[in-house]
Amino acid sequence: MSGTSDVAIIGAGPYGLSLAAHLRAKGIEHRIVGDPMQFWSGHMPRGMLLKSDGFASTLYDPKSEFTLRRYCEDQNIEYADLGTPVRVEDFCAYGLAFQRRFAPGLENKRVTLLDCTRSGSGFTLELSDGKSFAAKTVVVATGLSGFEYVPPELASLPDDLWSHSSAHAHLQQFKGRDVTVVGGGASATELATLLHEAGCQVRMVARRQSIEIHTRLKLPRSLAQRIRRPISPVGPGWKSRFLTDLPHVFHSLPKPVRARLAKGFLGPAGGWFLRGRFDRVPLLTGYQIMGAEASGGQAILRLKSVNGDEHRIETEHVIAATGYRADVRRLAFLGAGITSQLNLSGHVLKLSSHFESSVPGLFFVGPAGIDSFGPVLRFACGAKFTASRLSNHLALVSQTARRRTTVSAREPASFELQ
Repeated sequence: MSGTSDVAIIGAGPYGLSLAAHLRAKGIEHRIVGDPMQFWSGHMPRGMLLKSDGFASTLYDPKSEFTLRRYCEDQNIEYADLGTPVRVEDFCAYGLAFQRRFAPGLENKRVTLLDCTRSGSGFTLELSDGKSFAAKTVVVATGLSGFEYVPPELASLPDDLWSHSSAHAHLQQFKGRDVTVVGGGASATELATLLHEAGCQVRMVARRQSIEIHTRLKLPRSLAQRIRRPISPVGPGWKSRFLTDLPHVFHSLPKPVRARLAKGFLGPAGGWFLRGRFDRVPLLTGYQIMGAEASGGQAILRLKSVNGDEHRIETEHVIAATGYRADVRRLAFLGAGITSQLNLSGHVLKLSSHFESSVPGLFFVGPAGIDSFGPVLRFACGAKFTASRLSNHLALVSQTARRRTTVSAREPASFELQ
């Protein structure tokens, strides 16, 4: 075993890197393991634009010294806090620059197994290079990786006839081919648009009766508009401000209230920059997939509308742009000693007000904490609250442990008279 660490961070996306920056500033010994920005660079199609505005598409160091704005200014990249979409390539390059500055010791490896130590007082992490180390505290910050959702009707197809949208950073392989995109949200609309623009014969199938595309925010905004619908990292409105500014308050609310607040918040919709582009994509809306089978090297989809109409599609490939479901039991690296102790309600993970799970010393941040802290953890901007709150908590834990060690060392030894 190659050493021990006070804190181990698994994952090197916006949440993991932002937390590492905060721990480094506080002098908390830690190790961060993962491929930096891997989900964004390896699973998002080239040419994609982020729905989040520039000011909300950043990573977070304690002093906000290295924002996306600062990076774009240094690199002479077009940027605006509002109104100018951020390219996924620029966001990834910025994330890598952030990592080099604030997490220079990052270990670009995979964690293949995380489990409790035999004594139960910490954790063992086995890595993809065959090495391992122990940690007193572990933070799982793997983002959406491992949470891909595919309708069971599609999963029955042979592997070469279907895929999840997260599998396609490069779309040129589909040029000239017939592809069907299943889904009705931001991922489906943008992917279908990019496939069309890449020379693919594409169609989109959605259960929703209509597809929503956001309207571009008109700038500048009047004082009245700013009061009625204040800007937040996830869009305008007082509800958005509450959910992004006060996730710790959201955590304290009764479960039915949390569910009511989160239900339908920022439902499926494409970004405003797709207007005039997405219009060229053929649509089949209001259809549910009833079954799928392979025939002659193609996928055959059987669809049924809400009013009973049936439809049949033959296509070379089906892409499920059907989103993600955060069930931590699907994280392949979690050992049985951990999964057996996790407090779950269905697939929902219960977390403390400091992101700690029912396994002492094991924390989950990002999408795994949505039910505890609200929809803001679906977005990169949620890393700001997370990194600050969790690093403060870990610093307090570290200080408490040091005080106990100091007091114990100062106590005089006791001797029993014979």
